[in-house]
Amino acid sequence: MKVVRVGLIGLGTVGAGVFSVLRRNQEEIKRRTGCRIEITTVSRRDLDKARSMVDGAVRVVANPHELIDSPDVDVVVELIGGCDAAREFVLRAIAAGKHVVTANKALLATHGTEIFAAAEARGVMVAFEAAVAGGIPIVKALREGLTANRIQWIAGIINGTTNYILSEMRNRGVSFDAALRQAQALGYAETDPTFDVNGTDAAHKATLMSAIAFGIPVQFDRAYVEGISGLANLDLRYAEQLGYRIKLLGIVRRREGEGVELRVHPTLLPARQLIANVEGAMNAIVVNGDAVGNTLYYGKGAGSEATASAVIADLVDVARLSTSNPEHRVPYLAFQPGAVRDVQVLPIAEAITSYYLRLRVADETGVLARVTAILAQSGIGVGALLQLEAKDVGGDESAQTDLVILTHQARERAMNVALTQLQALPVVLAPIVRIRKEELD
Repeated sequence: MKVVRVGLIGLGTVGAGVFSVLRRNQEEIKRRTGCRIEITTVSRRDLDKARSMVDGAVRVVANPHELIDSPDVDVVVELIGGCDAAREFVLRAIAAGKHVVTANKALLATHGTEIFAAAEARGVMVAFEAAVAGGIPIVKALREGLTANRIQWIAGIINGTTNYILSEMRNRGVSFDAALRQAQALGYAETDPTFDVNGTDAAHKATLMSAIAFGIPVQFDRAYVEGISGLANLDLRYAEQLGYRIKLLGIVRRREGEGVELRVHPTLLPARQLIANVEGAMNAIVVNGDAVGNTLYYGKGAGSEATASAVIADLVDVARLSTSNPEHRVPYLAFQPGAVRDVQVLPIAEAITSYYLRLRVADETGVLARVTAILAQSGIGVGALLQLEAKDVGGDESAQTDLVILTHQARERAMNVALTQLQALPVVLAPIVRIRKEELD
């Protein structure tokens, strides 16, 4: 029986999960693949810790170069995260003719074009299912299951930390800071949660999905990224009253003749939609194809064994296809290398969506008329409106009220002009809150 020998760089949360799941399900995997996938070497700086984790079953080395150069390793699995060292190890493995499996979305979102080109030239595979949405097989769905479709758009909850925080804020009425502390206590958020809460993690994943969906190079530097730390409980409550919920979404959308949108930001979604009801640390992705319509993918987006599931699925693909003609393999980004097109990623000012606006205004006659007139001058229609009595937001002495407006679709550039004019009104007493809104129908 053929044996595929694996070298594992990194034995943290995901690496330990890969080792555990592969050992536990070895016979089942062998029945599916007709070969044995065997970890022969692991690399971790703390040798004693690594040896205790693998229980003497495999060789342990401190230097990843030793693992990569070993003749007993056919496939290198990179699970250390970060960019600089990971890029060095992956490119060294490719140069050595080794296939690569990685869960590193930051690496591929920033250096993917270089890595895929090197792999193409060397004739080896780079598999990265675990880099997007953990255990959800969205990469395989986009590259293979939906091959017949022209993908129109993708919208996804692709960061479990932020989804947990927003769920806690909405369900328990706690502040962002309190929800974040709870997420950290439960292990859903890192000690330094910056990449999660500022949207960077989701943008890495959205960048990869845009490349696979549209056949474009990975272009993380052109993504629009906005996080959730500025969201207030007040806006979650108002959204609920209007029949919406707020989620951090990664959105990629084809705009015929113009380019593609690549953006991550808090988004209002109708509460009736399935994705709006995804709670806690779970992920969900909606893909719209011209033939199939909308399809929804739901599951754990992170975690030891959920992510290990995707890593091992990639190892199975490598085991099945490593000896095949490289021209017969599924391309890294779904499209043949020569067919990848450098389509423009549109700046956020050119995005077209609808909006939630909250204005803290003086409780005076004529305020609403002045506000709607400015919107109308910019070609922005009003779809719904919520105005609270003054006592609901500050008491009669404050003579203030909140004006909440849901708009029709507009180009962001036009909305920016309108917001500048609205903010300049003497009756607008605080910075205007603007949250984008999507229907996903």
